[in-house]
Amino acid sequence: MHKNKKITAFSHLLVWLVLFSIPYILSYGQSQEIRRIIAHFWIPLGFYAIIFYVNYFMLIDRFLFTKKMLLFIGINLGIIALFIILKEEIENSFFQEIIRKQPNNEEGNGPPFKLFIYVQMLSYVAPLLFSIAIKSTKRWVRIEGERKEATNFKLQSELQHLHYQLQPHFFFNSLNNIYSMVDISPGQAKSSIHSLSKLMRYMLYETNMELVPLSKEIDFMKKYIALMKLRVSDKIRVNFNFPSEETGIKIAPLLFISLIENAFKHGVSAIKGSSINIEMSCKEKTVRFTVENDNFPKKTDDKSGSGIGLQNLEKRLQLLYPNKYSFKTSVIEERFLVYLEIETV
Repeated sequence: MHKNKKITAFSHLLVWLVLFSIPYILSYGQSQEIRRIIAHFWIPLGFYAIIFYVNYFMLIDRFLFTKKMLLFIGINLGIIALFIILKEEIENSFFQEIIRKQPNNEEGNGPPFKLFIYVQMLSYVAPLLFSIAIKSTKRWVRIEGERKEATNFKLQSELQHLHYQLQPHFFFNSLNNIYSMVDISPGQAKSSIHSLSKLMRYMLYETNMELVPLSKEIDFMKKYIALMKLRVSDKIRVNFNFPSEETGIKIAPLLFISLIENAFKHGVSAIKGSSINIEMSCKEKTVRFTVENDNFPKKTDDKSGSGIGLQNLEKRLQLLYPNKYSFKTSVIEERFLVYLEIETV
């Protein structure tokens, strides 16, 4: 911030030095021209600088941005009128000899008084408008920056809320699955609790970052599939295929797990055989994920799942990958298909 202020001050100083130097450079080598430069260029430029900075540091913030337009215009008109009068008084008092020598100022050859005042007013309005333009631009940039910061803070808060919302949902569903195994297979239930502890460790300690390596997500999904396979019968075929090599891709954590949860929740029947097919592929920085399973819709009185997982996923995709993802679901011949594609660049 301090460095930016120094750069701004230096740039302002440089601009005014250039403006004050131009008339002198153009008339270099001509005798008696320095007094003419002072009279016709440096004095007005000094007044222009005063108008610019008085508005820049005081009047625009206090009156224009607070919508006291009439007062703002009135004060500036007063300042401009004062400077026009002062300029004439200074020229008449100190530079009258130079003015008399100018051919155009012979009696009767000068411009009409109204035109003279009109031109003078326009010349003093220019720095005023320039000051308004710069100040308004800086204000717009600041407001836009604050708006983006507020939007980003809201986005991060919402994503954090969705992340915390997903963890108890995942834990609740997993405990329900383990509970169903306690009486049937205590040994499997014990093994499942151990596997669940590993999954929860990942969720609690390794998914707090914005992005995680895709390889870690794949390892997490494999462990979850292994956990879920313990509770399903031999009639259920679970096929999965993930990239075996390191892709170098980083992705937002826990985006795919809800789709796998959904497949085991709605694609498994206690009396019928079924299959679940899970596949992930990567091409450059694009990740494609598909899940296909039999469709056994839950009954309306079944409270084993609230449907929060897919809603959470859809919302997170909208926030994290706007216009960079494709998410489709369909039911074809009693098979539920999910397609998710994410551009991670």
